[in-house]
Amino acid sequence: MPLTVDERQQFLAEPHIAALSVAAGPHRGPLTVPVWYQYIPGGEAWVLTGADSRKAKLIQAAGRFTLMVERLDPTVRYVSVEGPVVRTEPATDAMMTELATRYLTPEKVDSYLEFARTELGDHVAIYLRPERWLSADLGNI
Repeated sequence: MPLTVDERQQFLAEPHIAALSVAAGPHRGPLTVPVWYQYIPGGEAWVLTGADSRKAKLIQAAGRFTLMVERLDPTVRYVSVEGPVVRTEPATDAMMTELATRYLTPEKVDSYLEFARTELGDHVAIYLRPERWLSADLGNI
């Protein structure tokens, strides 16, 4: 069964690992990679990625991308959202901290942030305006 608007927005707001897909050019399937993301119901979704990464370059060229999140328990449920990029801006320490605390246990946050700052280079935040949604909960079948 498809989810209601509220159900799909609430589900996307939970801290799932998303599969990000973006067109990778002629004669190629889409680039699909796991990402951390942030979303507040009714707003824009955003991801952080390396400023010079292949992912950032493909998203810039395509002007849009898709996020898909899923779970298996207590029921099989997924939400996929696709839309245009509305802005790209340099990532801030606050953004890095927000994502790290969303996905990691408290004792892992500081060491991850230190690693990200010293090893991962400059990042950008890429914002997606949700335009097309697919969703289902197969637990009621």
